[in-house]
Amino acid sequence: MPRGKGPGPSVKDPKRYEALRDDGLTKQKAARIANSDPKEMARHRRHSGGYDEWSKDDLMAKARDIDIKGRSTMTKAELVQALRKGE
Repeated sequence: MPRGKGPGPSVKDPKRYEALRDDGLTKQKAARIANSDPKEMARHRRHSGGYDEWSKDDLMAKARDIDIKGRSTMTKAELVQALRKGE
């Protein structure tokens, strides 16, 4: 992106956006990361140990985010299996 021309008013952290773009990320991904809440991202990183360690509520939220059908009737083990297939 040419210097002097900003990413636009919808990007909350232009410096972070530019750094991500310089690293080769797409405009959409860089904007999504630049607009994300760092505390929320840290919360998700804590779950990086694997779906087996997540709470059922967290699994349900992730399943909702990626639109897994039938998630409301699934057990924790079924959610873990569906999430592994869905990603």
